[in-house]
Amino acid sequence: MRIYYRGPDATVTSEHFVHRTPTTTKAFLVRDLRNVGIASVDGAGLPTALPLGGGAVALVAAWPLWKLSPLLAIGVVGLAGFGMAAAALLRRSRPRTWLLQAIYRGQTVDLYGSADARIFNQVSRALRRAIEDARPPSSWDDSAAA
Repeated sequence: MRIYYRGPDATVTSEHFVHRTPTTTKAFLVRDLRNVGIASVDGAGLPTALPLGGGAVALVAAWPLWKLSPLLAIGVVGLAGFGMAAAALLRRSRPRTWLLQAIYRGQTVDLYGSADARIFNQVSRALRRAIEDARPPSSWDDSAAA
């Protein structure tokens, strides 16, 4: 059995792909994996509509204040703008999670996920090599003549 990758949360061998989390361990046979692909998921940040809705509420609240004190209304809108900018920066600073997905025995599964691009690429490369090495050798008899 050849080992392609061994790390704290994943092991890729010529026969198995094993993903360990603090609560579970999932093992997959490499020969039963089909349509392996990479997907990315943005961090679980704020929905885009939330800061925009907050800005709309601030504008609605500042409208009556405009008649009392324009300076107070501008201050409320300015604070709302600052809050929207902070929410946008927090949303952008969330790390992207990379997922390794496949079809395993007829079901779509998430094999592995990581926010660390270096580790994720090592695991995905190891799995790609394991799948390539698990293929039956091709022979010239199967090739079509040109």
